[in-house]
Amino acid sequence: MQRPDDTPNEGGWAPIGQPAPGPIRTTLADGSPAPAPAPAPAAAPVIGAAGRAVLAQQPESAADRERRRNRELAPILPTRVPWVAVTVFTVLAVGLAWLVAAPLWLSGEGLANPWFQLIALGMMYTPTIAALVVVLFVARPRSIPRLLGLAPLRPLGRTLGLCAAALVGFPVLAFCSMLLGQAMGLIELDLVGLSGLAAIMTASGAGELGRDDLTTVALVQLLTLPLGVLVASLSAFGEELGWRGWLLPNLLPLGTWPALLLSGAVWGVWHAPLVLLGYNYQRTDVVGLLLMVGWCMLLGVLIGWLRLRSASVWPAVIAHGAVNAAVGALLLFASPTSMQDTGSVFGTLLGWPGWILLAATALILVVTGQFGKRAVPGLRGSEVASPVS
Repeated sequence: MQRPDDTPNEGGWAPIGQPAPGPIRTTLADGSPAPAPAPAPAAAPVIGAAGRAVLAQQPESAADRERRRNRELAPILPTRVPWVAVTVFTVLAVGLAWLVAAPLWLSGEGLANPWFQLIALGMMYTPTIAALVVVLFVARPRSIPRLLGLAPLRPLGRTLGLCAAALVGFPVLAFCSMLLGQAMGLIELDLVGLSGLAAIMTASGAGELGRDDLTTVALVQLLTLPLGVLVASLSAFGEELGWRGWLLPNLLPLGTWPALLLSGAVWGVWHAPLVLLGYNYQRTDVVGLLLMVGWCMLLGVLIGWLRLRSASVWPAVIAHGAVNAAVGALLLFASPTSMQDTGSVFGTLLGWPGWILLAATALILVVTGQFGKRAVPGLRGSEVASPVS
């Protein structure tokens, strides 16, 4: 009868209190001892039902949860370009933009139409409409929020950090573009007397202000610029959910750079209903549209990098809002002559100085290898290579 302490355990170890049996020695025909057999590899410990229950009770880490969600919803990004969906999206976004802007053309008033601001705002949400139609009815992904970059926000530090970089970086680029524009003789600034701001205040009925008052107003404008960026981001969201939320990820099978440039080109063409009326570049011909397309391709590289580096659309939204808010707000530093000269736009972020600085910034990102880093939704860089649980 076997004693209870003789029962071998699940790991194959000797019973407690007894030595492990040694190898059995045999002799050859000549009487010499046979070589000892090679020890058998130790068996992997078997986890019983109790062990599995203990493991199941352990809380799932945030990284494990996101890895599991990414596996369940894979592929997050398409493995090949869904050309039918891309075509439907582009036709809808551009077609709806022309439809919304039609009153500006049909009235014959163009940019002077009293409803211009409202029409321009409505036009900015046509890419969102196109994106929602595609993900709901044409090519529905397993996870709409993850494809569009709406969620997850984790890691929050990365998402908020890139949002903050966009909030500060693009206004700085806009201001530096004006400084470079003045050096190139394309725009005249008055950073000391603030004569341009004085003209604006006089035209608004505030009367003539002294230099100290003008300085105070200018400082208030600069300090409240972040708030203006956040307000502008509400309308910029309407575009970015389409351009960087849906279009850029679906073009990534072409490669990072083709996807960035092609999505930027579509973005530029989408502006045609307003640009051909003289908006942005004060030209109503194809040259104005080509200028807009080229500028959007350059700017789209930087905004697109924010999208890929964060796996989130929110930094792209903030970047777009920062550009829209900063270009207009910083004109208060221009002289009255430059404010009245339509050609001064070429001395701002929209013009040649902006092209130079945007290209230089993109080059810095290339040299530092930033375009080779693509974030995974919900995971920090250090967690991507972690073992899958």
